Formats: sequence, structure tokens, C-alpha cells
Amino acid sequence: MNESRRGFIQSLSLLAGAGAAASSGLCNTGTIAAAESANASKGPRDMTPEQLREQLVTCLGGPWPEPCPLKPQLRETMQKSGYRIESLTYEVEPGDRVPALLLIPDGVSTSSPAPAVAVWHQHNGEYQLGKNEPAGLAGNPMHHTGAALAKEGYVVLCPDALCFEERQDPTGKLKGGNFERFEFLRYVVAGRSMAWKNILDMRRAIDVLCERPEVDAQNIGCYGHSIGSTHTWLVGPHEPRLKALVGNCCLPTYSAIQEKHLLHCFPNFVPGWLQYGDTPEMAALIAPRALHLNLGENDGGSPIEHARAGLERISSAYAKAGAADQFSSFIEPDTGHVLSDEMWHRTKAFFQRHLRDVA
Repeated sequence: MNESRRGFIQSLSLLAGAGAAASSGLCNTGTIAAAESANASKGPRDMTPEQLREQLVTCLGGPWPEPCPLKPQLRETMQKSGYRIESLTYEVEPGDRVPALLLIPDGVSTSSPAPAVAVWHQHNGEYQLGKNEPAGLAGNPMHHTGAALAKEGYVVLCPDALCFEERQDPTGKLKGGNFERFEFLRYVVAGRSMAWKNILDMRRAIDVLCERPEVDAQNIGCYGHSIGSTHTWLVGPHEPRLKALVGNCCLPTYSAIQEKHLLHCFPNFVPGWLQYGDTPEMAALIAPRALHLNLGENDGGSPIEHARAGLERISSAYAKAGAADQFSSFIEPDTGHVLSDEMWHRTKAFFQRHLRDVA
């Protein structure tokens, strides 16, 4: 990770925690842990999920704008074994076009639609990679998950996240992490977070899938690894059209970030949210819709003792919502920040259950 970005994120995490403590009247306690402890007794437990979701939207940056026309444009079609790839762009905001790859299995058509999965790509500091990796056109074969799902019969959409692949600095002045830092700060001074923008873009991706006649719009899911997992539990509370969501190897908590002095990617930081909960409390707002999270026991980005506690809280929230059977998780022993065979097996089984084996 770029050293200037490391320093910035470390400062940001401390400032975000301090701001949340201040807003709770706890800025003189001297520790974020004290703020977390105090808020645990008067925060989420006293609010309904709907009230928490409203507060989350406020912390993210406020309501999203009314959607503009997508105006999709097809750029190229590539035939692969068992599916075709359509390279396209669409507008998420007026003048802001997102490049994406749409994978359509052979035999899927307007008269024979299929369930769909949006795949959010990883970060890994590889800004030259975005949609191409899950679509199977570049990067690590481990993460050619979009192509693998297309072979399973799903329509798959792989978009570029802001700052990646075709969405890097159009002026060419800022490279890699420096442009990501620039964009994060640009949203901060406007009173929003990068997560707000990421969620907006992901919701527009679901708009794209819903408009495609080849897609069974009643059965749409999403999947992401690493920051793609963060994107999964970020968008989930705000996108009811997502029926089944899978996050792989990313559930960093603010408690772990502070205790372990971790450096994480910008979308993980939602200003002010600490007064209401931690990252698991965001994920819990997906209930009662189906959610599955995979984690590696040795993944340093999601310290397992904090992640376990977070999973328990998500499970409790699902039980309280009367949907205990809609949440599942898997922690693979002696495994790090990877998509293992067992994690992928569970991911496919989860989508099969919730997007295909339906009445």
C-alpha cells in the first residue's frame, strides 16, 4: 500500500473514531473503546432497524439522488465457452458512466431468463484491475468468479468501482492510491463518504440487471471478495432487490482497527457510525434477506476474535428479525485472505439455495 495513503488512513481512522465519540458526548474519555462501551448500552438496542438504517444513511452522506436514465451503450461482444461477454457502459449519475462486463450464459434469453449475480471486484492495491478480474479476462484465476458463475448459468454483471481499471484519474495526474485518496477527500468535503458513492454505483448496477430481459429480476444476488465483501454488506441494507448476498474475507470492525492499528480501505470508514454500532451492525441491517459471510481464521485484515463477535451479533439480529435461517457464516481454520475451494463451494451452494431452489 502507498505509504502516504497508509499514513492518511491511520489518521482518518483516529479522527473518525474521535468524531463519533465527540458526537456522543464522550470525547474526554480518552479511548474509542470507552465510546463503544457506552454506546452499546444506548445505541442500537434502543432503535428499530428502520431507525438505524436512517441514521446509517445520514452518516454515509444523506439520501441518494433520484436515478437518472441509465443510457446503456454496448461497446463490444466477446463469445466465450458457454457464455458471451458484453462490454458496456451506463450512467450512474448524469455525465458519470461506469464501464462493466455483462456475462450471459448460452441458452439464456428473453424467453428463458436466469437468476443474476453482481460481482464486486477486490482491491488488493491493483488499480489496473477491476471488472476484468472477476470476468476472467485478467488477474488471479482464483478470483475469476464472475466467469465461474456464468458457467453455472447465472447472468453476471462485473462493474468497475471508482478509482479502478477504467475509472482512474481521467487527467492522468494522480496514480493509483493517490487518486483514491483524492476522490475520498472530494466526497468528504462535500459532506459524504466514499462508501456513499460506492453504494450509489452498486444500486445502479442492480438497475442494469433489472432492465435486462435475460434476467429473472426476482432472483438477484451479489458477491464480493475483500473490499468486494465490504461493498456487499455496505449496499445490502439499502438495496432490497438483492435477495442473496455473499461476502468473502472482509469483516473488519472498528474495534479491531483501533486495537490492532490496522490500515484499511476508504469505503470501510463511515463517519459518525460508531455512535450507533460497528461494521457488523451495518451488515445486520440486511436482515431478513439472505446473507452469508466467509472468513479465514488467519486473515489479518479481519482479526478473528473481533470478527467472531461480529458474526454473533449479526446472527442475533437475524434471529430477532425472525430470519435466523437466512444468515450463515463460515470460518475456515488455518486460512488467510483467500477464496478457498470450501469458501467457493459454500458460495455456490448459497446462491443455488436462494436464487434457484425457490418455489
